[in-house]
Order: sequence, then C-alpha cells, then structure tokens
Amino acid sequence: MSQAERTGVAAVAVSVAIGVAISWAGSQGGTTLGALPVFALCGLLSFGINWLVFVPAYVFQTERYFDLTGSVTYLSIVGVALVSGTPDVRALILGAMVAVWAVRLGGFLFARIRRDGGDGRFDALKPSLPRFLMTWTLQALWVLLTLSSALAAMTTARPEPLGAFAGFGVLIWVLGFSTEVVADRQKGRFRADPANRDQFIQSGLWAWSRHPNYFGEIVLWCGVAVVAFPVLTGWQYVTLVSPLFVYILLTRVSGIPLLEARGQQRWGNRTEYRAYTERTPILFPRPPRSA
Repeated sequence: MSQAERTGVAAVAVSVAIGVAISWAGSQGGTTLGALPVFALCGLLSFGINWLVFVPAYVFQTERYFDLTGSVTYLSIVGVALVSGTPDVRALILGAMVAVWAVRLGGFLFARIRRDGGDGRFDALKPSLPRFLMTWTLQALWVLLTLSSALAAMTTARPEPLGAFAGFGVLIWVLGFSTEVVADRQKGRFRADPANRDQFIQSGLWAWSRHPNYFGEIVLWCGVAVVAFPVLTGWQYVTLVSPLFVYILLTRVSGIPLLEARGQQRWGNRTEYRAYTERTPILFPRPPRSA
C-alpha cells in the first residue's frame, strides 16, 4: 500500500471518528426513535448513503453521481428528521432552507458534469479504492457537519417559539443563497459564450470577489446556524461548527486553493489576470476598483 493509500485509510477513519463525535454532541437533548437518537440515525444515514453509492462508482470508475449523491443525502436526512417527530415551525423553516439549497446546487452541479464531462480532480483517485472511498466518506462528513446545527434544532426535544433572531437568520440565508445563485448564473452565461473561450470572468459579482459563490455558501450556512441557535443546549453548541467548517474547507482545503492554483496555471502569465487578482479580493466582496 502506497503512502497516498495509507493517507486515504487514515482519512476515512478520522472522518468516521468525527462523525461519531458530532452525532453524540448533536443528540444531547434531542428526540429518539426507539433507543436511537434521531440525530445519530441521520449520521448513520449520511455515511450509509455515500458508501452505498461508492460501490458502483468504484466498480464503473465514475464520479458522475458524486455531487447528486451529496444532494440526495441532504434531502434524505432532512426528510428523516422531519418525519421522525412532530416538527415545529423552526424545524420546517430549517428543512425548507436546506432542501431548497440542496436541490438547486445538486441540480446545478449535475448539469455541469453532464455538460462538461468528468471532474479531473478524481482522475488520480478513482483507481485507488482507499483514496476514492476517502472522497465519498469526506462527502458524508461534509453533509453531516454542515447540517449539524440545523439537525440539532430540528430534532430537539425542547422546541422554542420563533423570534426576531430566527427572522434575522432567514435574512442572512437569503443573502447568501441569492449571492451563490447569481454568481453561478453569471459564470454559466460567461462560459456559454464562445467569445469567452479560455478567458476568465471578471464581471458582475466576480468583479467584487474572485469567489462570490463560495462567499454566498459560507453566508447561507451562517444564516442556518443563526436560526438554529436559540434551541441549542449543552453539547449541542458544538454543532455551531457548521459554518466554520464550511469556511475552513472552502478557503483552506478543497475550494479556493485548488481554483486559485488552476487560475495561476492557466492565466498567471497574463497581465490582465494579474491585475484582476490584485484589485479583486479573494473572498469577501468589495466594490470593484478601476482596472
């Protein structure tokens, strides 16, 4: 077994351990289904769905349904959380927020992979069982961690009436969701224009930030956490790691670092690209400066 494969095995083990820990924390003060906390059941479901789809994905060496599986996992967990008890208004709002986001993003990513073909990031991973399994396991953990604060609130045994705090959280979510949708559509239209072949987008929201879609992603999960916060207690506060996890993953691991490196590789020798990166913030939007 190579070093990369050993790393993959270790990543799977660590991901499962973190999943167990967050499931225990989120289950405190939550409802149960028989003897099993609903939060923990949802954690098992997250890993189970991704591991189940991994099997044919590895056999046929394809990542075609990777993003779609992520969306299905979100929707499945929300469905289980809502039908396992008697959801209050807060739970219904949180479920709707997550479902709308998951359907929109999952459809967008699946359409993109059908249009553009496979994701090159998987090329070196697919032949290796430990490394390919690692990606599906990390997706399961991604779903569970990002959903954790919402899931804790949706499965709480001590619901509270909605207040202004929840309304503020919904507004934050709307801001983030709208930013992500607009940024994705602007980039989609840009790429669809043959005149922009091998060019980089620097208009619309992309003149305010080099990654406005990721900014929107982070903001919307902050909104979800704000809506969930009033009913969290004790160890459930650990689930507020959700937006922080999204921020760290997108800015330090799989999102911005990869895209920035790819951009430098493709356009780093162009004066206009260097000028764009110098005047445009990497994440947090700022009114565009003159070129």
